[in-house]
Amino acid sequence: MDTLEVTTTIRVPPARAFAFLRDFEGYSQYSKYLQSIRSNGDGSEGTEYEIRFGWWKLTYGVKTAVTSTTPDERIEWEVERGVDARGHWAIEPVDGGQHSRVTFAVSYDPDSADVGGLDIPRLVSLDWIVDRVVGLIEEEGRRVVGRVVRDLEGESRPITLQVRHEPARRNP
Repeated sequence: MDTLEVTTTIRVPPARAFAFLRDFEGYSQYSKYLQSIRSNGDGSEGTEYEIRFGWWKLTYGVKTAVTSTTPDERIEWEVERGVDARGHWAIEPVDGGQHSRVTFAVSYDPDSADVGGLDIPRLVSLDWIVDRVVGLIEEEGRRVVGRVVRDLEGESRPITLQVRHEPARRNP
Protein backbone atom coordinates (compact mmCIF):
# COMPACT_ATOMS: atom_id res chain seq x y z
CA MET A 1 0.00 0.00 0.00
CA ASP A 2 1.17 3.52 -0.81
CA THR A 3 0.81 6.02 2.02
CA LEU A 4 0.30 9.78 1.84
CA GLU A 5 0.16 12.11 4.84
CA VAL A 6 -0.35 15.86 4.75
CA THR A 7 -0.05 17.76 8.05
CA THR A 8 -0.39 21.41 9.00
CA THR A 9 -1.33 23.58 11.96
CA ILE A 10 -4.60 25.47 11.91
CA ARG A 11 -5.38 28.47 14.11
CA VAL A 12 -8.67 27.07 15.47
CA PRO A 13 -9.42 24.77 18.43
CA PRO A 14 -9.80 21.02 17.80
CA ALA A 15 -13.62 21.02 18.25
CA ARG A 16 -14.04 23.53 15.43
CA ALA A 17 -11.60 21.67 13.15
CA PHE A 18 -13.40 18.37 13.83
CA ALA A 19 -16.86 19.80 13.06
CA PHE A 20 -15.58 21.28 9.83
CA LEU A 21 -13.86 18.08 8.68
CA ARG A 22 -16.88 15.93 9.55
CA ASP A 23 -18.90 17.79 6.88
CA PHE A 24 -17.49 15.62 4.09
CA GLU A 25 -20.02 16.76 1.47
CA GLY A 26 -18.47 20.20 1.64
CA TYR A 27 -15.13 18.83 0.39
CA SER A 28 -16.20 19.03 -3.24
CA GLN A 29 -15.52 22.77 -3.19
CA TYR A 30 -11.87 22.10 -2.28
CA SER A 31 -10.92 19.56 -4.88
CA LYS A 32 -10.07 20.13 -8.50
CA TYR A 33 -10.99 16.53 -9.39
CA LEU A 34 -13.96 15.81 -7.13
CA GLN A 35 -17.12 16.12 -9.22
CA SER A 36 -19.81 15.09 -6.74
CA ILE A 37 -20.50 13.60 -3.31
CA ARG A 38 -23.76 11.98 -2.20
CA SER A 39 -24.11 10.98 1.43
CA ASN A 40 -26.24 8.58 3.37
CA GLY A 41 -25.81 9.72 6.97
CA ASP A 42 -24.67 12.65 9.08
CA GLY A 43 -20.89 12.08 9.04
CA SER A 44 -20.86 9.79 12.05
CA GLU A 45 -19.76 6.14 12.03
CA GLY A 46 -21.59 4.20 9.32
CA THR A 47 -22.17 7.19 7.04
CA GLU A 48 -21.62 6.19 3.42
CA TYR A 49 -20.56 8.41 0.54
CA GLU A 50 -20.78 7.92 -3.22
CA ILE A 51 -17.91 9.96 -4.66
CA ARG A 52 -17.29 10.77 -8.32
CA PHE A 53 -13.87 11.95 -9.51
CA GLY A 54 -12.93 13.28 -12.92
CA TRP A 55 -9.55 13.83 -14.49
CA TRP A 56 -8.51 14.31 -18.09
CA LYS A 57 -11.01 12.23 -20.13
CA LEU A 58 -11.79 9.86 -17.28
CA THR A 59 -14.38 9.68 -14.53
CA TYR A 60 -14.30 7.25 -11.67
CA GLY A 61 -16.62 6.50 -8.77
CA VAL A 62 -15.95 5.04 -5.34
CA LYS A 63 -18.07 4.25 -2.32
CA THR A 64 -16.62 5.13 1.08
CA ALA A 65 -17.80 4.78 4.66
CA VAL A 66 -16.89 6.39 7.95
CA THR A 67 -15.64 3.51 10.10
CA SER A 68 -15.18 5.37 13.40
CA THR A 69 -14.99 8.80 14.92
CA THR A 70 -13.49 10.11 18.14
CA PRO A 71 -14.97 13.57 18.74
CA ASP A 72 -12.48 16.39 18.29
CA GLU A 73 -9.66 13.89 17.56
CA ARG A 74 -10.16 11.53 14.62
CA ILE A 75 -12.36 10.55 11.66
CA GLU A 76 -11.54 7.18 10.09
CA TRP A 77 -12.87 5.97 6.75
CA GLU A 78 -12.37 3.29 4.13
CA VAL A 79 -13.30 2.77 0.53
CA GLU A 80 -15.87 0.00 0.20
CA ARG A 81 -15.96 -0.15 -3.58
CA GLY A 82 -13.65 1.03 -6.36
CA VAL A 83 -10.15 0.82 -4.89
CA ASP A 84 -8.42 -0.64 -1.83
CA ALA A 85 -7.92 2.45 0.37
CA ARG A 86 -8.44 3.66 3.90
CA GLY A 87 -7.48 6.74 5.82
CA HIS A 88 -8.24 9.27 8.50
CA TRP A 89 -8.22 12.87 9.60
CA ALA A 90 -6.33 13.26 12.90
CA ILE A 91 -6.66 16.40 15.02
CA GLU A 92 -4.29 17.20 17.88
CA PRO A 93 -4.45 20.23 20.18
CA VAL A 94 -1.44 22.58 20.13
CA ASP A 95 -0.73 25.86 21.92
CA GLY A 96 -2.87 24.86 24.91
CA GLY A 97 -5.77 23.81 22.68
CA GLN A 98 -6.09 27.17 20.91
CA HIS A 99 -4.81 25.68 17.66
CA SER A 100 -4.93 22.26 16.00
CA ARG A 101 -2.44 20.07 14.18
CA VAL A 102 -4.45 18.42 11.42
CA THR A 103 -3.27 15.40 9.44
CA PHE A 104 -4.93 13.87 6.41
CA ALA A 105 -3.62 10.33 5.88
CA VAL A 106 -4.51 7.75 3.26
CA SER A 107 -3.14 4.30 2.44
CA TYR A 108 -4.07 2.96 -0.98
CA ASP A 109 -3.18 0.31 -3.50
CA PRO A 110 -3.03 2.01 -6.93
CA ASP A 111 -3.11 -1.42 -8.59
CA SER A 112 -6.43 -2.29 -6.96
CA ALA A 113 -8.61 0.15 -8.91
CA ASP A 114 -11.63 -1.52 -10.48
CA VAL A 115 -11.18 -0.30 -14.05
CA GLY A 116 -14.24 -2.05 -15.41
CA GLY A 117 -16.13 1.24 -15.33
CA LEU A 118 -13.40 3.27 -17.00
CA ASP A 119 -13.67 4.17 -20.64
CA ILE A 120 -9.97 4.34 -21.50
CA PRO A 121 -9.19 6.15 -24.78
CA ARG A 122 -7.57 4.11 -27.53
CA LEU A 123 -3.79 3.95 -27.44
CA VAL A 124 -3.70 4.84 -23.71
CA SER A 125 -2.50 2.17 -21.29
CA LEU A 126 -3.73 1.66 -17.74
CA ASP A 127 -0.11 1.86 -16.51
CA TRP A 128 0.20 5.35 -18.05
CA ILE A 129 -2.96 6.44 -16.24
CA VAL A 130 -1.86 5.00 -12.87
CA ASP A 131 1.55 6.72 -13.14
CA ARG A 132 -0.15 10.11 -13.58
CA VAL A 133 -2.86 9.61 -10.96
CA VAL A 134 -0.38 8.77 -8.19
CA GLY A 135 1.27 12.19 -8.66
CA LEU A 136 -2.12 13.90 -8.70
CA ILE A 137 -3.00 12.36 -5.32
CA GLU A 138 -0.11 14.16 -3.63
CA GLU A 139 -0.88 17.44 -5.43
CA GLU A 140 -4.55 17.14 -4.48
CA GLY A 141 -3.70 16.45 -0.83
CA ARG A 142 -1.75 19.69 -0.68
CA ARG A 143 -4.55 21.64 -2.38
CA VAL A 144 -7.35 20.29 -0.19
CA VAL A 145 -5.56 20.86 3.14
CA GLY A 146 -4.52 24.36 2.07
CA ARG A 147 -8.09 25.30 1.19
CA VAL A 148 -9.45 23.81 4.42
CA VAL A 149 -7.04 26.00 6.40
CA ARG A 150 -8.15 29.11 4.49
CA ASP A 151 -11.84 28.48 5.18
CA LEU A 152 -11.41 27.50 8.83
CA GLU A 153 -9.32 30.55 9.64
CA GLY A 154 -11.33 32.95 7.50
CA GLU A 155 -8.40 34.25 5.46
CA SER A 156 -5.58 33.11 3.23
CA ARG A 157 -2.10 32.94 4.65
CA PRO A 158 1.12 31.18 3.80
CA ILE A 159 0.94 27.72 5.32
CA THR A 160 3.51 25.05 5.86
CA LEU A 161 2.47 21.57 4.84
CA GLN A 162 4.50 18.55 5.81
CA VAL A 163 3.95 15.93 3.12
CA ARG A 164 5.09 12.36 3.41
CA HIS A 165 4.56 9.97 0.51
CA GLU A 166 5.74 6.40 0.84
CA PRO A 167 5.21 4.30 -2.27
CA ALA A 168 4.82 0.59 -1.67
CA ARG A 169 7.48 -1.73 -2.93
CA ARG A 170 6.46 -3.04 -6.28
CA ASN A 171 7.55 -6.30 -7.85
CA PRO A 172 9.29 -5.66 -11.18
